[in-house]
Amino acid sequence: MVGACGGSYMRAKDGFSLIELLIVVAIILVIAAFAIPSLSRARIAANETSAAVALRTINVAEATFVITYSSGFSEDLRRLGAPASGPSTVAAADLLDPILSANADGKTGPSSFARKGYVFLYTPTGNSTTFGWIFQYQVNADPQTRNSTGRRSYYSDQSSIVRANASAEATSSDNPI
Repeated sequence: MVGACGGSYMRAKDGFSLIELLIVVAIILVIAAFAIPSLSRARIAANETSAAVALRTINVAEATFVITYSSGFSEDLRRLGAPASGPSTVAAADLLDPILSANADGKTGPSSFARKGYVFLYTPTGNSTTFGWIFQYQVNADPQTRNSTGRRSYYSDQSSIVRANASAEATSSDNPI
């Protein structure tokens, strides 16, 4: 091409050189090296929060069950789930969603289920053979893989206090959160 002054213009180079591309890739890798551990910590924190909230939800459902049906606590989580059809009853109180009532995928029994990196286990205690009522219960939530899906284990019972332990299964003697 000839310019207005009669000189020639050099055409701008198209694309990037290999060195420029390698520098961009290196910058992206450095950013990822900083971001990935933060994302992992955020996922663990979200899983732990979800486990603690699930325990609180189960506690509220149990208290509602006792008040609504003038009974003891449920003998398993399925009793707190929705009925197959029709209105709620003492056999299917419709107080918990299918996951928390151990009625959905991830369940391992009528009182055990997995959710967001945690395994939950509901254990009724204090069964009165005279009246058939359950007077106490406990719920444990433990990480499926400690330090990967969660760091702390959680425990709650009929007192509705959620407790945590960072190194072992949580019990009634651990500190409340």
